[in-house]
Amino acid sequence: MKRTSALEIPFQTMRRILLLMAISLPLISCSRNFDVVLRNGLICDGTGSPCTAGGVALSGDKIAQIGDVSADHGRIDIDVHGQIIAPGFINLMSGPDGLFADGRGLSDLLQGVTLEIFGEGESMGPLNDDMRAEELREQRDIKYDINWHTLNEGLQALERHGISPNVASFIGAATPRVYVLGRANRAPTPVELDQMRALTDQAMQEGALGVASALIYAPGNYAKTDELVALAEVVAKHKGIYISHMRNEGDHELEAVDELISIARQARVPAEIYHLKVAGAKNWSHLPEVIQKVEAARGEGLAITADMYTYTAGATGLDAAMPPWVQEGGLEAWRKRLQDPAIRKRVKQEMLSSDKYDNLLPAAGSPDNVLLIGFNSEQLKPLTGKTLAEVASMRHSTPEDTAMDLVIEDDSRIETVYFLMSEENIRKQIVLPWVSFGADADPEGVDGVFLKFSAHPRAFGNFARVYARYVRDEKLMTVTEAVRRMTSLPASNLGIAHRGLLRQGYFADIAVFDPNTILDHATFEKPRQFATGVSEVFVNGVEVVQNGEHIGAKPGRVVKRDRN
Repeated sequence: MKRTSALEIPFQTMRRILLLMAISLPLISCSRNFDVVLRNGLICDGTGSPCTAGGVALSGDKIAQIGDVSADHGRIDIDVHGQIIAPGFINLMSGPDGLFADGRGLSDLLQGVTLEIFGEGESMGPLNDDMRAEELREQRDIKYDINWHTLNEGLQALERHGISPNVASFIGAATPRVYVLGRANRAPTPVELDQMRALTDQAMQEGALGVASALIYAPGNYAKTDELVALAEVVAKHKGIYISHMRNEGDHELEAVDELISIARQARVPAEIYHLKVAGAKNWSHLPEVIQKVEAARGEGLAITADMYTYTAGATGLDAAMPPWVQEGGLEAWRKRLQDPAIRKRVKQEMLSSDKYDNLLPAAGSPDNVLLIGFNSEQLKPLTGKTLAEVASMRHSTPEDTAMDLVIEDDSRIETVYFLMSEENIRKQIVLPWVSFGADADPEGVDGVFLKFSAHPRAFGNFARVYARYVRDEKLMTVTEAVRRMTSLPASNLGIAHRGLLRQGYFADIAVFDPNTILDHATFEKPRQFATGVSEVFVNGVEVVQNGEHIGAKPGRVVKRDRN
């Protein structure tokens, strides 16, 4: 057979061949193979722009293609049948204990959460030997070894344990304080403050998101504003963020907002309000003033934001009903003081009426609005799910004395739900464009160790509830805005790069859900009920939820703040 050289082909024939090749090459190149293809969905990319029809293709742990994937093929190839394809959601306020108990993180994962943020007030590190011993001693039903010292080492230990979602953390403002000062209620000396700043600097160098304070709890509330500014200045050097459970969310909330804004201004750092709320019926009318203060600061150029959960009750402990001074020195010192009749009398008086601290007992309005959900002692566990009023009646005692007795008997603060907020205010907060979402709860499960205590329904329904109640039912915001506020907004605020958006080259953290059926089922009476309506979840390109069921994968990683 004679082979024809290109030089022997007439010019017009050659031109026709080249034209045919030019036409056919795109047809050949547009059919590609990927690890994963999600097709026939509505892409909500996290920017807040309208959803568009199309799909997403993944290669390894990254997003490789967005839009038209009709001719592409995936090793895992899923037709999502018109469901929304979104970036995985970010839980602004979480904790590690639930993941040490069950690395799947089911309560959040089945809502589409792919990143858990830790560190409110106190963090997994830095720890000295005394702190490690104290934490081991005070572990409740969930127990695990603490074989690390730094925050980063703690996060890496959790990753090695095996987790489905990603994790990141602040350094808790109280953690370097306890490291240096113990649990003493005093200001640090200049030398001690320098030590605290050095510990904060180390955590920031290792990728912490910023510093987080919890100013209603001992020992966090021993810190004065200048101490917090000093730590926040270290964070600012690393382009981090200051975030705070403010010093007061009730009678003196406006002053607390002023303090947070002052810290942001003095330290030249972005600042966020943890779980924005106004607590106590007599204070509910103050919400517009709180919002006005934040928006005025934002108008001034300060980067002030907030997060929230979507329930009218908070969850903490009976420590939030007692004055900080009685808790100085830690749990054992607190319990010992509560056994002194003279101290008990003073504590009881302050529990009834004091506004010198953020006192959640009067804020709840009645001991009937204080639900006991977690005990350490097997003898007291039958009281789980009862109100403080019910237990006080059973014991023929006052609610205040009952609360003190329970702390003594249980050797713990007692996990507690307080009904504090109004639904009307939740609706006003949820439309604010600078508010994202945090469950204020660890991810949990419905079996094993989790059956030893109760929970707040926000652990199982906070994110699904946004779509079901406030997007679909009440139409307070669009689904695209809800996606933005759970993805790119928190990622941007926290300085987390290459997550929070559906964008080529970004990490493939993805949630697929049906906006018409997504629903939270958890209630205060039956909190351990998974949300439904999220069909697929991918973390770092690995499928972890398929057809609404966890399939065993644990590809979660430690996520760090972008240093650029």
